[in-house]
Amino acid sequence: MSDESRQYRTAAVIPAAGRGVRLGPGAPKALRALNGTPMLIHAVRAMAASRAVSLVVVVAPPDGAPEVKRLLDTYALPERTDYLVVPGGGTRQESVRLGLDALPEDIGIVLVHDAARPLVPVETVDAVVQAVRDGAPAVVPALPLADTVKEIEPAAQGEPEPVVFTPERARLRAVQTPQGFDRDTLMRAHDTVAVAGEGATDDAGMVEQLGEPVVVVPGHEEAFKVTRPLDLVLAEAVLARRRANDGF
Repeated sequence: MSDESRQYRTAAVIPAAGRGVRLGPGAPKALRALNGTPMLIHAVRAMAASRAVSLVVVVAPPDGAPEVKRLLDTYALPERTDYLVVPGGGTRQESVRLGLDALPEDIGIVLVHDAARPLVPVETVDAVVQAVRDGAPAVVPALPLADTVKEIEPAAQGEPEPVVFTPERARLRAVQTPQGFDRDTLMRAHDTVAVAGEGATDDAGMVEQLGEPVVVVPGHEEAFKVTRPLDLVLAEAVLARRRANDGF
């Protein structure tokens, strides 16, 4: 395959090895049902909806790859998109790296997407891919903040926390996924930035540590992260609206 073809062939890596304890006891977060379908399936379909994405790599819990493979085989996915399931690691950073290691050589652009963002619109996915194709080594979708943000000095639990700084809100963005990367740049970031503690939770931040530029494209309100029980209620409402308006 030519270098030009490799440059534009795109894969999405979805780390889904976490348990999502903030949603409470039960199945891992990625396997929680949303409108009767696991969130992971919604996330995979969201990536596969983009005609730019030819492969989706799902990084499963370390001991759960067979279960996730059976799950993906059960649900209909676009025929033009292949998928792989690989076991994950102990941290998100380790899991993303395991997903990267599973990519074929002809992939030149990589998306990293949270399984807990199941409703990202295809227009957002396409915008991220196009920005990488246009030459950006790293791209993140993001939204302006609605709330003022305060930097505080941490205090003991339950104690008031003093404010030390108020950033200028107009310059702040809330980052979403999928984040898009030139493959070689992302691999270099994972080779260079060491896993410490729980590891990196933001791949674009790892690229920043290399001194490479990261650019922002507009995100979408429906690309929110399902973290708490109230988020599940909101996600169900979004799906109900889509069914009513779009026949989704």
